[in-house]
Amino acid sequence: MKKFVRRSTLKFSRMGRNRPKLQRWRRAVGRHSKIRKNRFGYTKSPRIGFKADKRESGKIKGKTPLMIYSMSDLSNAGKDNIVIVARTIGAKKKIEIIKKAQEMSLHILNVKSFGGKDGSK
Repeated sequence: MKKFVRRSTLKFSRMGRNRPKLQRWRRAVGRHSKIRKNRFGYTKSPRIGFKADKRESGKIKGKTPLMIYSMSDLSNAGKDNIVIVARTIGAKKKIEIIKKAQEMSLHILNVKSFGGKDGSK
């Protein structure tokens, strides 16, 4: 899907130069703004036609996200799900959930790396 960013995001640090989280879309409202006037060669504005397909909407890497709050939630996960471990879970439970998810060969979205002899991150 096309990413729409505000004009000059690559120019100024406060607008998101080298900081993708700050690169957000804001509607162009300037009097002489070429983006507002939809001039050729300038950044495109979001429109209805750019929306994702209904079947693909809300999916991450083609899989439906599933939030995991406890070990029992993990039993509902399948191959068509991508697992997201809730941020409210502590370190001990998170390690248990990650081990179980790896045994079930599920993809965990918000865990960077996991391994080691002692089971720590």
